[in-house]
Amino acid sequence: MLFLLNDAVFDLEDDLSVDPVDARRFERLGFDYVVELGCELFSENPLLHREDPERARRLAWLIASRQSGVNAALFAAPEADCVPDLVEPRFAVLPEDVIHALQAKHARGRLNPVAADKAVWNRMAA
Repeated sequence: MLFLLNDAVFDLEDDLSVDPVDARRFERLGFDYVVELGCELFSENPLLHREDPERARRLAWLIASRQSGVNAALFAAPEADCVPDLVEPRFAVLPEDVIHALQAKHARGRLNPVAADKAVWNRMAA
């Protein structure tokens, strides 16, 4: 499964091994808790998806496993080390052709915040 996190596309089926003990621990986490965790992570580092892709990939896996069908998330933080309440989370269910096109752009190094926004979020419009 492909997952768009901000402006990075992760393949969640690509050897994302989860220890059975961790898997049982993660079962208890609800979607709201995972969203709070994401807000905390992105409040500390708004470029988490670029600077710590493995942690970002695990977050994407948690989101996808807690909210059926969701394959895109945006955590918009105004600045590093901001209060987690200032991070704006958004989620989407993207059609397969859209997520594959975004993955192709990502693989070519052409997926950036503006391109992801135009394709999915439309935050910069207006």
